[in-house]
Amino acid sequence: MRILIAIDKFKGSIPAAVAAQAIASALKLTLPEAVCDLCPIADGGEGTAEAVVAALKGEWCETATLDAQNLPVTARYGLVRAAGCLEAIMEMSAASGLAMVSDRPLHPATASTQGTGLMLLDAMGRGVQRIVIGIGGSATNDAGVGMAAALGFRFLDAAGAALEPVIANMNRLAKIERPNAAFPEILVACDVNNPLLGPHGCTQVYGKQKGVEDFVFFENRLQHLAEIAQRDLGVDHRDVPGAGAAGGLGYGLMTFCGARLTSGFDLIAELVDLRKRIASADLVITGEGRLDEQTLHGKGPMGVADMARELGKPVAAFAGAIEAEEQLRTRFDLLCAIKPKDMPLAEAMLRGPELLAAAVTRQSAALAGLGGG
Repeated sequence: MRILIAIDKFKGSIPAAVAAQAIASALKLTLPEAVCDLCPIADGGEGTAEAVVAALKGEWCETATLDAQNLPVTARYGLVRAAGCLEAIMEMSAASGLAMVSDRPLHPATASTQGTGLMLLDAMGRGVQRIVIGIGGSATNDAGVGMAAALGFRFLDAAGAALEPVIANMNRLAKIERPNAAFPEILVACDVNNPLLGPHGCTQVYGKQKGVEDFVFFENRLQHLAEIAQRDLGVDHRDVPGAGAAGGLGYGLMTFCGARLTSGFDLIAELVDLRKRIASADLVITGEGRLDEQTLHGKGPMGVADMARELGKPVAAFAGAIEAEEQLRTRFDLLCAIKPKDMPLAEAMLRGPELLAAAVTRQSAALAGLGGG
């Protein structure tokens, strides 16, 4: 019996690669004849780079960069070879993430994606032909202005003087000058559909968690930036679904780098050749920290389950907690919550790999039945 373990992270508890290994270790003891194919997955948010690098057996590299408040940090990203192409797999949160600055006062008017731009620049210097970047977990609301400045774009006022590339200054923007540089193909893993502006845009939907209080202040500057970019760069991506992702970084990557936004899950599935690996499996195991109604709307485990269904493969799901079980049972052949009901959540999160392995062991007979073993 061949078992594909295509599992996402258990946020705050188990990285995807660790979860896959915990399941495989349990199966080795309970179903020793089974052959396990470990395929950590992600949907474009935090954990994307780790999942892809693990699944494709890539390597990590580090670069000096800046966090969202322009303090020095070291960020890492992955390098993988696929069909002879050297690709960088990174997350903007490794440089410009909210978690990195959440213990300090937030300053959204000057919070910058410059560090993400420096990370992109480092990858380009290594000769990559393609960059895949997940843009979840942002601490910024600058539409990628800081990122663009790191890549050589200049933002000028009416007198031709360079502006500090932060959103607070974009009301004085009079001209954008592009660098004389070519960028590799950039694919953006993004699973939100927000535009840049308006009631569903980045400021009004996500700004508050980044410290935004004066929505009009940001909205006016973002709108002015988009108008100058349309005039000087000849593109207008402000209404593209996903433009508002990561405080407008989706817009910035499209506008300044010619990037293409795509479904995070679909992109990761393509990178790890998920369809082919499901087709060769007798049973698929997936899961993440919580399975609930949101799972039904395109999250990673649902994408795995839908693909497995298309290919006629049974699919089992493990999660820390499960809600909306009745609806989920129509899409999964087996559901299992790993957290004991009487165990405090904090303890369960600390013991995540152990609890996951124990749950797989308990369900080994059911898994063998699903897989025909």
